[in-house]
Amino acid sequence: MESLEYYHGNISREAGEHLLSAAGKDGSYLIRNSESFPGVYCLCVLCQGLVYTYRVYKVEGGSWVAETAPGVNKRLFRKVKNLIIAFQKPGQGLAVPLIYPVYANR
Repeated sequence: MESLEYYHGNISREAGEHLLSAAGKDGSYLIRNSESFPGVYCLCVLCQGLVYTYRVYKVEGGSWVAETAPGVNKRLFRKVKNLIIAFQKPGQGLAVPLIYPVYANR
């Protein structure tokens, strides 16, 4: 996860929302660590001034999955980068496709 330029690590939900709001474009996104669930990550995306958060985690067998809208089948990905590429297309269960990565300052 650390190799992804849009992975922000242990920033708070509020800090992530601030970064996305500052980006100001629908489809801006970042990944951060979950504050509530150790080992789980949050994919956060801006849509019409609101930040939507989706849990991303590894399942048994080592694949990655994102919790999306109810009724959307969960898809497994070998790498988080592949998950991000898939969610750049419309109609994948997110509020808006992932378009603009918000890069972490390292």
